[in-house]
Amino acid sequence: MFGKGNIFLIGPMGSGKTAVGRHLARMLRFTFHDSDADIEARTGVDIAFIFEKEGETGFRLREKESIARLTHLEAIVLATGGGAVIEEENRRALAERGVVVYLATSIDQQLERTRHARHRPLLNDTDPEHKLQELMQRRARLYTEIADFTVSTDGRRVQLVAEEIFHELKRAPVS
Repeated sequence: MFGKGNIFLIGPMGSGKTAVGRHLARMLRFTFHDSDADIEARTGVDIAFIFEKEGETGFRLREKESIARLTHLEAIVLATGGGAVIEEENRRALAERGVVVYLATSIDQQLERTRHARHRPLLNDTDPEHKLQELMQRRARLYTEIADFTVSTDGRRVQLVAEEIFHELKRAPVS
């Protein structure tokens, strides 16, 4: 499995993709990338501004371009946005170009981790718990569809999650 060369982290917002990804990249001596940060760097504005001006459709187009480009790099750990799996092209690129790890987390844990965040446009002006449940209902199948394996992040420290992924990568046969 590790022979694919790249590690792609998927999962809902608040699952720890960025924090775990940074730690895992250091462990593997890989370069860390975050698709949302990449979009912000390329546009010069934050994700909330893109959502405000272009809507979710405009953001998803930019996300698709970012993932297409980043997944062609080598020896990277990529933290994707929670909705990256919506686009079929993204799912295909992730599944074909690296090991996909689904960081699973409960709605309660997502609420705890996102409650003070102001940079989560999908949670603005809505009931966060209801919105997170709605998103998970639509996306859970897509996460599991392309994941090579799943790791729970509920109540766990970043280092322990990264170590579990690291050991799973080393243990798994090359595909």
